[in-house]
Amino acid sequence: MKRIISIALAVLMCMALFAGCSSKKKNDSDYEAIKAKGTVVVGITDFAPMDYKDENGNWTGFDAELAVAVFDELGIKVEFTEIDWDNKILELDGGSIDCVWNGMTLTDEVKAGMECTNPYVLNAQVVVMPTDKITGDETDESVAGLSFAVEAGSAGDTTAADFGYENVTQVDVQSKALMEVAAGTSDACIIDKTMAEAMTGEGTSYPDLAVALELTNEEYGIGFRKGSDMAEKVNGILAEMKADGSLQELADKYCLSLID
Repeated sequence: MKRIISIALAVLMCMALFAGCSSKKKNDSDYEAIKAKGTVVVGITDFAPMDYKDENGNWTGFDAELAVAVFDELGIKVEFTEIDWDNKILELDGGSIDCVWNGMTLTDEVKAGMECTNPYVLNAQVVVMPTDKITGDETDESVAGLSFAVEAGSAGDTTAADFGYENVTQVDVQSKALMEVAAGTSDACIIDKTMAEAMTGEGTSYPDLAVALELTNEEYGIGFRKGSDMAEKVNGILAEMKADGSLQELADKYCLSLID
């Protein structure tokens, strides 16, 4: 009998210990953990005008500047690291990054897999083509027979699938989708309007490319690990920056439209 009681007590102790550990894990603060290490690792891609390198090789852009400003208010330094966009949720869950801040469209998949901030910038998915191929009468049906380049795992990739476009080549970053069109290996690409406006047309890297058609409207958000308290912290700072006009000033610098 004593042996049975001892075993029962041991089981109960293990269950209590497990419950305590589970409760602690559930209540852990992502903010406190990041604050303690002093640095937040932000996952990005080369995506002008949101995140790109300046002439000195340093990351800059709307999101880069904004991330530094926000985390500075929280007393946290920023470390930017390039990621495979298709694996952004896995990178967060695996702990190799703490945040995704890179003109990220708030898709259902993103919202299901991350703790996201409130939307802060407006965007659209657009079809970019060589200027001399654009008639001005393009529709989502009329371009269906073209070959498209898209960034794997991006909103452009999702949009191509949603519209039933079948001749699609996936690349690892949006900038390479533009390269595919410029090289003639794809007829068109589907990318973020923000990038298209920054990188196509006269005086840009791709003067012979232009936006032919807008396919969708969407919103950008910032993502943290599911359940993270960092999203609410960032929401608070963004609200303050919007109220004092500094967020609008930064948006104007990069010709972006904020969410009202």
